[in-house]
Amino acid sequence: MLHIDLNCDLGEGAGRDAELMPLITSANIACGGHAGDEETMRAICLLAWQHGVAIGAHPGFADRENFGRREMPVTPKQVVDLVFHQTRILQEIALGCGGRVMHVKPHGALYNMAARDPALARAVAEGAREADPRLVLFGLAGSHLLTAGRECGLRVASEVFADRTYQADGSLTLRTRSNALIADAALAAAQTLHIVRDGQVRALGGMSVALHADTVCLHGDGPHAVEFAAKLTHELAAAGIGLKPFTA
Repeated sequence: MLHIDLNCDLGEGAGRDAELMPLITSANIACGGHAGDEETMRAICLLAWQHGVAIGAHPGFADRENFGRREMPVTPKQVVDLVFHQTRILQEIALGCGGRVMHVKPHGALYNMAARDPALARAVAEGAREADPRLVLFGLAGSHLLTAGRECGLRVASEVFADRTYQADGSLTLRTRSNALIADAALAAAQTLHIVRDGQVRALGGMSVALHADTVCLHGDGPHAVEFAAKLTHELAAAGIGLKPFTA
């Protein structure tokens, strides 16, 4: 039976974490940079433990005004420190809840910058490895993040997106564009099935682009996140595709 991991960004103040948790298999938990604090981290870790969901660190720029989605000038050393320290905070909290952080997925602008910049990708991977060399690095399919993770000796998970559109080069459509997000649950489910089953995504403009998926991301801050998650899990099950954490 084919299986896929369904991950979701949580602990970001959207208020739907408890509803989403039973529908996903991996949680990317905001670590106090772009969102979250120790209280929210602890609450999400406990929810994840109760539902058998893999705990992941979701480090991002400390730019809450822009939700960590504004690109900032940073050095590789600053990125290493950011990823390491935010991940370590979550590791200590997860341990106190009886769990363990299993993966790291950078957030927002940091994710996008590292996906296209080899030096920053290496810095993210080094920060994760310093926190725990057993961690899996989640990165955009086909990006520098995956290459850097492998070079640092980490396991990597090729990530695709249920609720974002793609460009012909396999990159995500910039959020500044009106067609960056998929607002219809049925369309998001259809895109996900096409990627998972066929290894292809239809980019804007109609071109088919090859993508390998180890894990599918659904953004937890979207207004219809719960509806999307329910639709995804239903359609995947109907297609004979099971859900389990990539790190299981």
